[in-house]
Amino acid sequence: MKRFLTIAFLLALPWSTVAQTKTTQSLSERYEDSKAAFFYKNTLRMINQTEDKEFDELIDGIEKAKLVIIDKSQNFKESDYKTITTDYMKESFEPAMTSRSQGRSFDVYVKESGGKTKGIVVLVNDSSTLYVLDIVGSLALGKVVGAFDKLNETSDVAKMITDFKGRNDKKNKRKEDEEGDDH
Repeated sequence: MKRFLTIAFLLALPWSTVAQTKTTQSLSERYEDSKAAFFYKNTLRMINQTEDKEFDELIDGIEKAKLVIIDKSQNFKESDYKTITTDYMKESFEPAMTSRSQGRSFDVYVKESGGKTKGIVVLVNDSSTLYVLDIVGSLALGKVVGAFDKLNETSDVAKMITDFKGRNDKKNKRKEDEEGDDH
C-alpha cells in the first residue's frame, strides 16, 4: 500500500503547482523551514480510513489542497500575517469567516467566479505556527474547522506536523541555550 501511495504521489507531482495561489506558493519559498503537503480528492478519500460518510461529503467539492506549515519563530513577524492576508485579497479572495478553536484562530478567504466557489484559503494561526490550507474547489464554510481537525488527526499528516513542530522546538531550545551561554 505504501508503495502504491508513493507512486501515486510521484505521478501527481507535476500537477502540484497548477492553480494554487501565488501567495501560497510564495510562502512555501519564502520560509525555508516550512513544510508543504498536497492532497487530491483521491488522497483525501484514502485518508478517510474509517469510511466516514460525512467526511466524504465534506471533501466532495475539493479538487486539490495544499497545506503549508510555517514555524513562526523563524523570522515571522505579526506584520507578515497582515501582508499575507492582503496578498490573498489581491488575488480576489474575500474574507468569509473567522473562528477560534483549541487555541487557534481560523481565518477563511473565498474566491468566487460566476456565483461558484473556485477556491478557499484557510489560515490557522496559533502562538508558534501558521498553517495555510489552500483549496482548489469548494468546502462548506461551516465545516472548515472540522476538515482541518480531520487532516490534523490523520496519521501521516499528524506525523508531518509533529515532526515539524518537534524539530523546530529542538532548534529553538538550542538557540535559547546558546543565547544563555552568552550572558
